[in-house]
Amino acid sequence: MVNVTELRPGNYFTEEGNIYQVLDILLNKTAMRKMVAKVKVKNLRTGAVTEMSRNSGYAIETIRLEKKQMQYLYDTGDDLVFMDQETYEQIEISKERLQREMQFLKGDEIVEITSYEDEILGVNLPAKVALQIVECEPAVRGDTVNKAMKEALLETGIRVRVPLFIESGEVILVRTDTDTPEYDGRA
Repeated sequence: MVNVTELRPGNYFTEEGNIYQVLDILLNKTAMRKMVAKVKVKNLRTGAVTEMSRNSGYAIETIRLEKKQMQYLYDTGDDLVFMDQETYEQIEISKERLQREMQFLKGDEIVEITSYEDEILGVNLPAKVALQIVECEPAVRGDTVNKAMKEALLETGIRVRVPLFIESGEVILVRTDTDTPEYDGRA
């Protein structure tokens, strides 16, 4: 147990049966009041980001999450199957929990599985993933005052904007750490 004022971004803790990750913390002290900690947290089970306020002296139970490198194998229809590289143990995670991550998984990718007491909380993707372009519009010369971009369909079914010089069949790097997938360069 630690004081709420000792939390830092990146810490994990449990409260009322939920598992939270600290995103940001702001400590506020006025002359006549106790210090108040405003903590921006992400619920790791639901993905909801909220802010909670606690007075100084409030005890929080910090936890350590287990992170394991696993390889994405295949899609069973309802689940995605991952394998531990050391023990060859396979686990299945429901597709419903991995809607965003599925856009970047094509097979044989190494990802980081986060769990707490054998409960799988999520999948952390690498910052960039190499994906092949299946279809894209032909380059059209003309208005190139700004960054000229065209839309491309990737092998996993997502669409990204790419520069005009990129052709169908090329492999590009796509950023996974942004709200929407973004072109980052050729692979």
